[in-house]
Amino acid sequence: MIKTTYLFISLFLLIGCSEPTVQTERQLDKTTPIIEPMLVVPPEPSSLEMQEWLLPKKNSRVRGAPITHIMLHFINNALRAPQDPYNIEEVYALFEEYEVSAHYMIDREGDIYLLVPEERAAFHAGKGHLLNYQEYSTRLNDYSIGIELLAIGTKEEMLSTIPEEVYDSIDPLDMGYTEEQYIALNKLLEDILIRNPGIKNDREHIIGHHEYAPVRKSDPGELFDWSKIGY
Repeated sequence: MIKTTYLFISLFLLIGCSEPTVQTERQLDKTTPIIEPMLVVPPEPSSLEMQEWLLPKKNSRVRGAPITHIMLHFINNALRAPQDPYNIEEVYALFEEYEVSAHYMIDREGDIYLLVPEERAAFHAGKGHLLNYQEYSTRLNDYSIGIELLAIGTKEEMLSTIPEEVYDSIDPLDMGYTEEQYIALNKLLEDILIRNPGIKNDREHIIGHHEYAPVRKSDPGELFDWSKIGY
């Protein structure tokens, strides 16, 4: 019963909510007004080495605004598999199950996966607000590129989604981020910024999910070292 309850809470926090019902990012996306897609110039394709592992098209939609931001996230399967939280197939299945997405995912070895083409809006940001960009409220999917890193945060950050006894059973070596991930993330950010001149290379435009939705999100969390990507 405890695990079932936490699974529901995890889903609730993942997808955000609206009164009186919980909405998935895809449902929310259908009701949010967007800029006409024809006004958006698709970015050039990346030449960076990565594995293409595209999610179903229902997990994204045609982008409705120019790209101005990059949002960093962490993802794992620790609730269901605390001894193997980074099984890439099982993590990928979470995107499919909940109909959410990101453009890129970086595994523990630093391998980069393309999940959604940049010309499409991935369902990664959900409900939220961004300081100095009030027009982006609950619309940041359209304006951003989402990057997921396989990682687990601190106990305090994870307790809303993982019971304490489950967290305590996780190998400490699985906490935080790897050097390989930082190396890959730097390469990916450089590549994205070159191809998307509308994104400014600063902390106002390269953000964590917690800066957009601080009540329900903590990623990339305290264990993420922003200085390792130049901030």
